[in-house]
Amino acid sequence: MANSAIEWTDASWNPSTGCTKISPGCKNCYAATLSKRLKLMGQAKYQNEFDYTEHSKDITLPLKWKRPRKIFVNSMSDMFHEKSTTEFITKCFETMIKANWHTYQILTKRPKKMAEFSEFFINHFGYKIPKQIWMGTSIENYDYTWRIDELRKVKCHTRFISFEPLINSVGKVNLEGIDWAIIGGESGANFRPVKKEWIIEIINQCKAQNVAVFFKQWGGIRPKTGGYTLDGKTYREYPTKTITLEKFSQAL
Repeated sequence: MANSAIEWTDASWNPSTGCTKISPGCKNCYAATLSKRLKLMGQAKYQNEFDYTEHSKDITLPLKWKRPRKIFVNSMSDMFHEKSTTEFITKCFETMIKANWHTYQILTKRPKKMAEFSEFFINHFGYKIPKQIWMGTSIENYDYTWRIDELRKVKCHTRFISFEPLINSVGKVNLEGIDWAIIGGESGANFRPVKKEWIIEIINQCKAQNVAVFFKQWGGIRPKTGGYTLDGKTYREYPTKTITLEKFSQAL
């Protein structure tokens, strides 16, 4: 396990590493940059750098973590990458089912494959993806709002969207069936600045459609450069349907 500096989670679990850039939000991918650094540091897990790689020895790690945590699954990869296998994904989900005292946050830029797997999940396990496993997709601008429609097809209890890095307006969006929205500007040496009106546009639509909002950051050279307040307000909400589990986790 790696404790995470990402504000909306507690820890990260990477049963796979590496990915492939497929849309504009991937341009300055932090994971691609970090993978190079970790390879140079001699980290065995990153000797393939950012090529997609599955690590079978790490599949059962959450079973060893006894204190409940919010776990970002594959912060250094995409579980639904084109090269990921159904067998591998299923084994990861078996771990998440067994270690059900954690909350798992799975984020993909490939929601179509995620939705297809959710159908397989029902056929394989006999029920839809359980409530401790949140399923989400990333959207960086209007051109990729179609991912919301694909996410809606995922058979699960909690769905979320990460509007990060937000690099342009997303326009009017239908958030039916969506429980949570994360919003964040890009960070890093080549960050693309986020505009206030893009953020407000999403927040207003979330409020109108009863979606919890977590405004993570303005971004900048470093993630915390611009802070995370908007007109003196902070938005650090979580899905209301999971509030009981959230309070339980924080109490331990």
